[in-house]
Amino acid sequence: MRAEPTTPGSTGSPWAIVAAVLAGCWTVAVTVLAQTGGWAVDQVVLIGGLDRLVPLWPVVCLLTVLLIAAAALPLALVPRSAAVRVTGRVWFAGALVLGLFGLLRTIPPVHHEAYLGALALVATLLTVVTSRLPSHVLGLSRHAETGRPARLGGQPSVPAALAAAAGLALLLPWVWWGALGGLVETILAGLAAAAVGVLAATLLDVRFWGRFEADEPPRPARLVLLGGLVAGVVLLLIGAGTGHSGAQLPLLVTLPPAGFAMAALHLISRRPAGGRGVTHPGTGQVPPDQPTTGAVVAHHPAGNGGRTPAAWLVGLGVFGPLAFTDPEEVSLLLVGNRDVPFWVAAATGLGLTVGLVLAVGYGLLLARRSARTPSRALAVASALTLLVTVSLVGATAGQPGLHGERLFVLLREQADLSGVSGGSGRAGRDARAEEVYRRLVDTAERTQADLRRDLRRVRLPHTPYYLVNAIEVAGGPAVRAWLSSRPEVARVLISQRLRPLPAPADSATGSASPPSGPPWNITMIGADRVWSELGVTGDGVTVGSSDSGVDGRHPTLAEGFRGGGDSWFDPWNGSGTPTDRSGHGTHTIGSAVGRDGIGVAPGARWVGCVNLDRNLGNPAAYLDCLQFMLAPFPLGGDPFRQGRPARAPEILTNSWGCPPIEGCDPAALRPAAQALEAAGILVVAAAGNTGPFCGSVQDPPAPYADVLTVGAVDDRRRVTDFSSRGPTVAGVTKPDLMAPGAGIISAMPGGGYAVLDGTSMATPQVAGVVALMWSANPELVGDLDRTRRILRETADPIGTSDPARARTDDCGGPANVVGAGLVDAYAAVSAARG
Repeated sequence: MRAEPTTPGSTGSPWAIVAAVLAGCWTVAVTVLAQTGGWAVDQVVLIGGLDRLVPLWPVVCLLTVLLIAAAALPLALVPRSAAVRVTGRVWFAGALVLGLFGLLRTIPPVHHEAYLGALALVATLLTVVTSRLPSHVLGLSRHAETGRPARLGGQPSVPAALAAAAGLALLLPWVWWGALGGLVETILAGLAAAAVGVLAATLLDVRFWGRFEADEPPRPARLVLLGGLVAGVVLLLIGAGTGHSGAQLPLLVTLPPAGFAMAALHLISRRPAGGRGVTHPGTGQVPPDQPTTGAVVAHHPAGNGGRTPAAWLVGLGVFGPLAFTDPEEVSLLLVGNRDVPFWVAAATGLGLTVGLVLAVGYGLLLARRSARTPSRALAVASALTLLVTVSLVGATAGQPGLHGERLFVLLREQADLSGVSGGSGRAGRDARAEEVYRRLVDTAERTQADLRRDLRRVRLPHTPYYLVNAIEVAGGPAVRAWLSSRPEVARVLISQRLRPLPAPADSATGSASPPSGPPWNITMIGADRVWSELGVTGDGVTVGSSDSGVDGRHPTLAEGFRGGGDSWFDPWNGSGTPTDRSGHGTHTIGSAVGRDGIGVAPGARWVGCVNLDRNLGNPAAYLDCLQFMLAPFPLGGDPFRQGRPARAPEILTNSWGCPPIEGCDPAALRPAAQALEAAGILVVAAAGNTGPFCGSVQDPPAPYADVLTVGAVDDRRRVTDFSSRGPTVAGVTKPDLMAPGAGIISAMPGGGYAVLDGTSMATPQVAGVVALMWSANPELVGDLDRTRRILRETADPIGTSDPARARTDDCGGPANVVGAGLVDAYAAVSAARG
């Protein structure tokens, strides 16, 4: 072993100390900015509907490592002070850990179990490598390698018990306000957290602390303050790499204060239980000026005996954010309400408070020269008390149970709907719907029989579907592999599930004044002229809304609800009457059929289904509602046997899309759109709000050729920047039509009104126009080709020559920006009357 030129614990010259402080500040700033910036880019890409940037995190982490190395390596190599050198070396080691962990974020967030398993494996391998490095590589102390771990009769050591108590205190906010995922996901999170804890303990073991405690007599305050600061930066680096994008953000705040608690725990590891003072490094003797009671405990070596307390503290501190939050829900999409980001922020704030209290408390109570080490019984009792507290909070105030994702299993054989025919008008539409329903159910019952039997045999909960021949199954990666191997299965997707909140999100309400007459969007498309001059309001037509719900008591919507026991379905919450917390669905159906001037077809009726929970969905939830719209069934009824196709609404308004992050692939809902087309039900869908990029009409069902896709214009008849553009991946020209979608006033829950933007707002207006057309000419009901032709031929052309929007001509022509043009209700209804 090479000789050190200075005393191991010496701090060195003032210049070295200043350099270390500056390097520490630089390391913290670079890490925090890189992690928050990388997450922000992820969110912009997500909200913009762009393809996931797979190289993002490798690039961010590589730059972070290089920037930190530029400051840490000079500290590791130049100063004569061993304490400064070890500071630079452990910071550089922490940066390398961050870089390697960051590479794992190339694994898509939807495959969270795979990520957690890889994290556990990489952390374990790094621990093995670090443990085998010679002491001088990290600048660790020679004297800390002697001696043997204290044995305490097989009972947990005092430091380990106090570390477990501290870790449980850090875990408490997450148990209180978070929720676990699936069983496999939770187990893997535990393994990953344990591996990260052991890695942190390996980097910050007794050899590390020895560099800060070699004074005679030892100065505990110096060890806690200086060693704790250095350890806190290392924990910041490790926490920055732990977890998918979003999950690491709380660890940037909650983990660093644990460095001070770790320093205090190290001090008492060299103290006899119930005694005072600390043993002299390398000798196991208490300095003569410090009293003691009982036997002297030897200084722990660089083995598991010295690492256990740090592993408990860091492992439990990491387990909270890693297991009790879904990184996909730490999203700007859910900001603005008391949703997951709010509760993650609350848990982070409380975790920071707990961490600071532990740092100060352990430092003052345990690290003073005159402090008495707690007895083993007291330490163990503290840990057990915290364990019972955490368990009780999780079982009562928390969200007990497992809330993992499900699997959406698409079968190879889909129903053959060729040759479905029926007469014209409503009777013909009903006959077609009945035939389509029969064929779909027969195909699903026949082809799913073996799979359903096997799922029942292994007791896996599942829900069959027929509109798309598919089954939603509860299961993890192993179940997915088994299902994918079956011959009747085409592919298996992840059906995302939101984890429950500790308290319901705030209900959306509107603060806008109710309109005194038809708003500008109604007059722009001429709907008011249809009412006054043509006497058509939509009577006899029903519009189906699949959205966040509907406030059925809103004054503008209450009279239009069809009722009858099969007009409302809520697969998310099981509500028996129309309700809506987010307001999105109330606003959209209000623009289609609302009274008092806000709706295009105020005489039409509506039925509703909830396919969004907190404005997010999954393939199964979207299919639940589309299936209900084809063949409504009574509350609690069986969709396969109690569907009533004759009660299907004629038109469906769909202001939603199913992106990959929710589990859909481009073809996931394609059979559903084809089936509804064959049944004579017109599907109107929002183009999306991911413009002005070309090719941004991506998320089902908007790209499908048999869906009427709607973009948005503003009050000056200009295409909005957010309105998605075509062409689709399959080369289909989209959108089909445009409608007003900026500054649209409509209904909100609680009887209020709000002004909102989006192609979501434009879509129901086109559905309302079709309701007016079919009310004016019932023979058009179910005649989708003729209806689309009339809408296109009567649409008002929109130019795309605005210099600020000239780039939109790059999308393969104006049709991929504006479709056929702005819908014209008056011209369309007049043409429909013939």
